[in-house]
Amino acid sequence: MVNFIIASHGEFAAGIKMSGQMIFGEQENVQVVTFMPNEGPDDLRKKLLDAVEQFDGGLESQVLFLVDLWGGSPFNQANLIVAEHADNMAIISGLNLPMLVEAYGARFSKETAAEIAQYLVPVAKEGVKSIPEAEVTETDKPAKVANPVGLKPGKIKINLVRIDTRLLHGQVATAWTPESKANRIIVVSDAVANDELRKGLIAQAAPNGVHANVVPISKMIEVMNDDRMGGVEAFLLFENPEDALAAIEGGVPIKEINVGSMAHSTGKTMVNKVLSMDKRDVETFEKLRDLGVEFDVRKVPNDSKANLFDLIQKANVQ
Repeated sequence: MVNFIIASHGEFAAGIKMSGQMIFGEQENVQVVTFMPNEGPDDLRKKLLDAVEQFDGGLESQVLFLVDLWGGSPFNQANLIVAEHADNMAIISGLNLPMLVEAYGARFSKETAAEIAQYLVPVAKEGVKSIPEAEVTETDKPAKVANPVGLKPGKIKINLVRIDTRLLHGQVATAWTPESKANRIIVVSDAVANDELRKGLIAQAAPNGVHANVVPISKMIEVMNDDRMGGVEAFLLFENPEDALAAIEGGVPIKEINVGSMAHSTGKTMVNKVLSMDKRDVETFEKLRDLGVEFDVRKVPNDSKANLFDLIQKANVQ
């Protein structure tokens, strides 16, 4: 039997599992993983791997990840695991109750996670209806634009800069990208630029009409001096403040940084629910401040702005 892991932002996964049980009855070999606001990508990956190990056969068993949002953190971390075990694992996003109930039934007739995942896509779509019903024409359907940026003479324009350990995930794609009015998302990171798997995931997570790519810091510095980048309005994403400082010191003209999410790890102090720092991070933010950079501390656009250094002082980062 194929094992299921239901994963989501917050408690949605636990709630939909309970709903599924009310309709289809108690189910074996189903694990729930919730991604909470104070957790980072490493925490989530560990929880997913721990859930897999609960099944007979562990990483060698047939596992289907049912996740809430394409490009969100549960999707991204599950996709990394699936990529390492493509022969026996699969993933499907856009989780809804019709999908889950049908998945339970499909386990009786289908033997692999991939077979169930492919079967569930039309089922999940069919579960979305409205009253009154409306016909969807071809012009109503969103189109994925391969390269929406028409290059012309001129320099690149930076609309928004964000520090986020998770880089391009659900909140960034659905909230910050529209807020930025950017037509290109650029992840600036030497580490990610050398990781083909992560680069592929970032390209997949780009929202409709926006192209996403990954460049090393040196390339971003070079791009800023390119007079052929007119028409590009960019949303820059950095994993950490150290990379942002290196880019600015190299000549990338950044005046304000949205500090959105910095994952907790050993030796770091939580300064609010989503920001974790150590002494090196604080020193880097101080250098950025001395270079004239201002900070916009918000997880999502409708949050109230917080003062970065007030948070650091209250947390007594060592």
